[in-house]
Amino acid sequence: MSFDLNDDQLAFQETARRFAREKLASGYQRREVEGRIDRALVREMGVLGLIAPELPEELGGLGTPSLTSGLIAEAIGYADVNVAYIQILGSLNGKIIAGHARPELARQWLPRLVSGEAIVAIGLTEPRGGSDAANLALSARRKGDSYILKGEKSSISMADQADAVVLFARTGTPESGARGVSAFLVPMDTPGVTTLRYNDLGSKAIGRSSIFFDDVVIPAENRLADEGAGFVQVMQGFDFSRALIGLQVLGSAQASLDESWAYVQERKAFGAPLSKNQGVIFPLAEAETLVSATRQLCYHTLALKDAGKPHTAEAAMCKWLAPKTAVDVIHQCLLTHGHYGWSLDLPHQQRLRDVMGLEIGDGTAQIMKLIIAREKLKAAAA
Repeated sequence: MSFDLNDDQLAFQETARRFAREKLASGYQRREVEGRIDRALVREMGVLGLIAPELPEELGGLGTPSLTSGLIAEAIGYADVNVAYIQILGSLNGKIIAGHARPELARQWLPRLVSGEAIVAIGLTEPRGGSDAANLALSARRKGDSYILKGEKSSISMADQADAVVLFARTGTPESGARGVSAFLVPMDTPGVTTLRYNDLGSKAIGRSSIFFDDVVIPAENRLADEGAGFVQVMQGFDFSRALIGLQVLGSAQASLDESWAYVQERKAFGAPLSKNQGVIFPLAEAETLVSATRQLCYHTLALKDAGKPHTAEAAMCKWLAPKTAVDVIHQCLLTHGHYGWSLDLPHQQRLRDVMGLEIGDGTAQIMKLIIAREKLKAAAA
């Protein structure tokens, strides 16, 4: 499948790279200490067209191919894998809102999302159900023209920085499983909504929290998709975000690789640069190969999406392989830097911690492999 980049995509890629280089790279480690992403940076991304550009123009987007968003996620991830999550949330939730919200609700939120004026989180995981995503207890009870939300979401990225959350809640009986789940768009300043942030190993600039809903009342117009069909209809958007996450983390791995290639040429041992030692450079050559191959898989997946072809299995491949590859590559780069790599002053250790979280979040490797197997078994049966 061809995915040659056109002039517009090359221009987006260069814009994202320049923004990443000039505005993001130097603040990567500082943002971890601050524990947040400056909203001025988010707004600047919006002005540059770097948030969900694939959305329709009438909703604030630019109508670009999905692959363009992948190029942006990779370029931003090179400088700060956490800021790249803004783009991924924008594309995932933008697609959900554009496809399933009432027109007036979509017009209210999507231009703000694309412009960087609003951040929308995704509220799926609960304390008793991580990978078992449809095993939800948070309830949405219909009362007249409103729903009353009660329960807890856990492990929600950017919950305490977001302006709204795409929330999955149970409107049917527990026995109805995924068919009894509905989706809602809930402003985070709604009375009764509170958050509690976790103390995590990485991705501190994004942050992960529980969200508590204490008899929260929202209009019925804020429901996304049909009642009881939210999980089935809305979860299709994750095929898009999984490929974007793959490129997000590969950008971070490529940054560590580029720094390592420069280091082995500068650092001398036993009277010669480290680059003369095959034991040092061969692992980097292997890492370059793996990153390049996985990048092509992610591009291929997005090209399939743009062509309107099935890509569920390929998206799942991206989601488990890219984070694993990125963790392995960044780990090797840290070791290549020797005792310097062990210092908190260099970014490899933070990249390793930040990327490692995406081996868990948004679907573990085991769940992704299960999806791949199911898709291939269906194809074989047909």
